[in-house]
Amino acid sequence: TPMGAFILLFSVVCQVVHIGTQEEGEKGCVPGFQVKEYQVEYNRGFQKDHPLTQMLFDDCVGNEGMAFEVSHPDFQVDEEMNLVARRDVMDSGTVMFIHGVNEHAEDMAQVDIVGALPRSPQTLREILGLGQIHPYRSKRALFAPRMHVSENMEPPFPKVIGTVMSSGMEDDHIFHMTGSGADQDPKGVFTINRLTGEVSVSQELDREAINSYMLEVSVTDQNGKLVEGPVALLVDVNDQNDNRPIFKETRYAGEVLEGSPTGTVVMTMTAEDADDPRLQNAVLRYNIVRQSPDKPSPNMFYINPESGNIVTVISPTLLDRETLPTTQYELEIVAQDMKGRDVGLTGTSTATITITDKNDHAPEFTHSLFQANVDEGSTGVVVNLTVDDRDDPATGAWRAIYSIIKGDPTQSFEIQTNPDNNEGMLSLIKPLDYESLVFHTLLIKVENEDPLVPDVGYGSSSTATVHITILDVNEGPVFFPDPLQVTKMENVPLGSFVALLNATDPDVLQSQSIRFAVLRDPANWLSVNPVRGTVNTSANLDRESPYVQDNKYTAIFMATDNGNPPATGTGTLVIHLEDYNDNAPYVHPSVVRVCEDARDSVVIVGGRDRDIHPNTGPFKIELGKQPGLENTWKVSRVNNTHAQIMLLQNMKRANYQLPLVVTDSGLPPLSNSTEIKVQVCTCKKNRMDCSGAGSVRSNLMLLLGLVLLSLLSHLNGDLTNTRILS
Repeated sequence: TPMGAFILLFSVVCQVVHIGTQEEGEKGCVPGFQVKEYQVEYNRGFQKDHPLTQMLFDDCVGNEGMAFEVSHPDFQVDEEMNLVARRDVMDSGTVMFIHGVNEHAEDMAQVDIVGALPRSPQTLREILGLGQIHPYRSKRALFAPRMHVSENMEPPFPKVIGTVMSSGMEDDHIFHMTGSGADQDPKGVFTINRLTGEVSVSQELDREAINSYMLEVSVTDQNGKLVEGPVALLVDVNDQNDNRPIFKETRYAGEVLEGSPTGTVVMTMTAEDADDPRLQNAVLRYNIVRQSPDKPSPNMFYINPESGNIVTVISPTLLDRETLPTTQYELEIVAQDMKGRDVGLTGTSTATITITDKNDHAPEFTHSLFQANVDEGSTGVVVNLTVDDRDDPATGAWRAIYSIIKGDPTQSFEIQTNPDNNEGMLSLIKPLDYESLVFHTLLIKVENEDPLVPDVGYGSSSTATVHITILDVNEGPVFFPDPLQVTKMENVPLGSFVALLNATDPDVLQSQSIRFAVLRDPANWLSVNPVRGTVNTSANLDRESPYVQDNKYTAIFMATDNGNPPATGTGTLVIHLEDYNDNAPYVHPSVVRVCEDARDSVVIVGGRDRDIHPNTGPFKIELGKQPGLENTWKVSRVNNTHAQIMLLQNMKRANYQLPLVVTDSGLPPLSNSTEIKVQVCTCKKNRMDCSGAGSVRSNLMLLLGLVLLSLLSHLNGDLTNTRILS
């Protein structure tokens, strides 16, 4: 009957809108209607705008943007969540369903009207209250409302979270649910009652791991034939405030320049909360709970509760690095969710703020006058100049730069800064002479590497005077000129005058005598008069000696005064030696090779001389004066230094000594009678074999014998011819 269908339909509706109530003692807020079923008395109808009952709905985040629909079109839920009639209503029926929804929660409740007559339903859509505010709802007969379940629910499980409804459900129809969380990983999180469509959660959920599940629900008959669906079922995991704010770093570091204006941003602290960012569970507020040290004020800094920016509160005058008790302040920062309400969870971090220096203090000398005594002729550090600077050590605002602004026309001084203590090390880089000037007065200025701030300048304390007294020291005699250079001919007679040494005593205010001595004379050629300083030869000067380099012989002399203690100076004597033709020339090489066949026997030899021009080449090379050599050998000039030797007749393979005479071009010229060794070898196919030319020595007598034998042969031949003719 129609009434039976009506009752069945409302029974199904009750299954659809039922969202499982949570057991008492369940952890946290459960979004939705806090009471699922309500009862009101029917008293001959309901008057317009008269409250029937108040609906208890809580989305756990403030109920903003709530919308309610009532299955009876003549009723509504007002702004105070009271169920009221839009007009005077007589035909209310015995039951109504209230649907509440916003972006955070969705739920349904049932209102039973006691004493009212049943009202004939029109359509399933009307009974379900499906108005225009939910365009996403399916028009199918199978309906799966969006469900919500809170994370961190406590046992026992399973717990019913909602019901899927089918208007065409029959006794042999079965509900099925698939998807991630049902029959796919993570499997078994949700189950569905195959007969009633009740959806249950079987375990505790973690929204931060999975915040929603997209499932599909369908209806089949007993044979597995699809009857309805599939339709989507979205299950949202409602957030609980179960995650504390966590700072990205355990310690933060920032710095602010001293004297910065109030409100200067120092740094930003940032924390993160894994809870739902749409809810207050993840809305953070920042606060400074401790400042160490707390002087000169416990509230030197302020943190913006929402942005986490830390700014200065202290006045620029008090933010003075040099007067603060420390240059580092430590702040303990707390981040609290739930917009900072007491129920919120907290996370803590530390911020270390360094007050950095600006150059607002000029360096000042600790004394206006510095004094020092310095031995004449010395170099090195004279005095250490000390300064005070209240700025931050090891910064450009503290590091000092010294300069000499007066009193050093010869640039004999320099100042370097000691990086460890900022002292100025005044040094002598050029020796000073007591006899020239005894007292020196320097004016020194000190500045910083970094420029001073505009309202600070360098005063009189940034300059100082340095008095330096030069102490007299017995200085050694000074040779002039040094080196002393003279020119002498080699081989001059022993005792010849070479040079006169000149040395003076710088200590002109003292009357001191000087004595000379030889300090270094490599070849022992020289002697010196200790009083007069005259240098004479004590041995033969030889330009060709190995002690002579580039025609120069170098000796060192010393001069000693009679001061107390005595002082010594040294001077150098360089003798340029002129060449004398005292070395005879010689032939090179001393051994040559020729072929036994006279046609191939030509060698080149050259003349050499240890003397230098003009006592060397051109050289004249010729055969020795022994008679008959010209019949076997021929020497001819090639150039100014070399000659050619030719074999005029074939000779046996052996070694021969060939006499030669070589003469240089000196004035007067020198000649040298010498011999060279000639190896006569067998020559075949550009190869020379001298292995058999071993032990035969062709001395002058052998060569002479060969020549005489040749002459006798010619003489016998002539006598025979004469006899025949006669």
